[in-house]
Amino acid sequence: MAKVRILLAALLALGVGATGIVLAAPAQAAAVTATFSKVQDWGSGYEAKMTITNGTGSTVNGWTVAFDLPAGSGVGSYWDALLTSSGNRHTFRNREYNGTLAAGASTTFGWIGRGSGVPAGCTVNGAPCGGGPAPTTPPPTSVPPTSAPPTSAPPTTPPPTGGTPVATNGQLRVCGTKLCNQRGTPVQLRGMSTHGIQWFPNCYSSAAFDALATDWRADVVRISMYVQEGGYETNPRLFTDRVHSYIEQVSARGMYVIVDWHMLDPGDPNYNLSRARTFFTEIAQRHAGKPNIIYEVANEPSGVSWSSIKSYAEQIIPVIRAQDPDGVVLVGTRAWSSLGVSEGSNENEVANNQVNATNIMYTFHFYAASHGQNYLDTLSRAADRIPMFVTEFGTQTSSGDGTNDFNRAQQYLNLMATKQISWVNWNFSDDSRTGAVFTTGTCPNGPYAGTSRLKPAGTWIRDRIRNR
Repeated sequence: MAKVRILLAALLALGVGATGIVLAAPAQAAAVTATFSKVQDWGSGYEAKMTITNGTGSTVNGWTVAFDLPAGSGVGSYWDALLTSSGNRHTFRNREYNGTLAAGASTTFGWIGRGSGVPAGCTVNGAPCGGGPAPTTPPPTSVPPTSAPPTSAPPTTPPPTGGTPVATNGQLRVCGTKLCNQRGTPVQLRGMSTHGIQWFPNCYSSAAFDALATDWRADVVRISMYVQEGGYETNPRLFTDRVHSYIEQVSARGMYVIVDWHMLDPGDPNYNLSRARTFFTEIAQRHAGKPNIIYEVANEPSGVSWSSIKSYAEQIIPVIRAQDPDGVVLVGTRAWSSLGVSEGSNENEVANNQVNATNIMYTFHFYAASHGQNYLDTLSRAADRIPMFVTEFGTQTSSGDGTNDFNRAQQYLNLMATKQISWVNWNFSDDSRTGAVFTTGTCPNGPYAGTSRLKPAGTWIRDRIRNR
């Protein structure tokens, strides 16, 4: 029997190896393994993915992956795990939703690597990441006990000091569940949405955009072009040219711009698929060279399944990518972009069946006086699993009118600050409703700076954009 054991050990040893940038050897029997790979590499850093696989015959309840990075390299943002670091040693633990792995099951987590160094000395649950017995001596830096509190996510990039948002952050991209700048650092954009540009064009003058850039200190402006309701459908040339003009004005002031395909009624985005192809082809062709363009391809789908919305997104995103391969794309979610909550669902339908595309985020809309704890909790859970961007919210009811609920709205803003979710408020106009920031008659002459012409909601939101 001793000879049999020796021979078996020798055969297993011959199977241990790795190629390229994959750390783990072919999985040995009855082992939990962790495999490292690079999703993207831009020289000064990379997006990393670690895949944990339960090769044992029983369920694993919890995992811990630890490794060293060489001097000069480190971990930036991360997702789907909790991180503690000590010197060059980095330890990732499962989140509450991905710690249990049935026999044969896998899960992943990721991070942004700073520098070019890749993990070494990798262990999973104390054993080598490639499988095999646990070492007889502890690693150079022992793994902190499970009771030790994890470090928080890296702080959001601070507001520009002497530079515009675009000059400071450059071309944005999605890294894991975060929106990141050109250096791979998470950013949280804050800004305002126009109202329908068919109704309030005199609110979007040079003076108005100046105020947004310098007095409000906005990072981003959302241009809401309704498709129906007297919008694009009635005169595609007029409204496309109007959007071009607003893009140029916002870009000249160094802010990001969301091009909002504001489909509302009917709620099925596929109804406008042909129009969307025409519109986004032209927008992306003309503005692909700009680093500040964000495409929102379906404002508020309603009365339609998530699979239909997903199908629409997977048809329109390639149209944009053919012209602009780098721009972030925002995809609306079911039930007026509530992740399905307003029609009795939740974030699982999106998280478990994501759009087959990269560099995308999913949108969430809320109105504080209408959308309470269930909506807030849904956004919180979703942001831990998928990239989220709140492209529309108000402090009043879902009609954009009525009493402001600033307390509930602040709860949302606190959550979004903690989870680095970018947001845009509805709306920058002088509409009569309480959700419009200006008193009736402010446009077209202003003033747009200061607080003299602001309603209570306008004063509240301006303060929260200005003061980080």
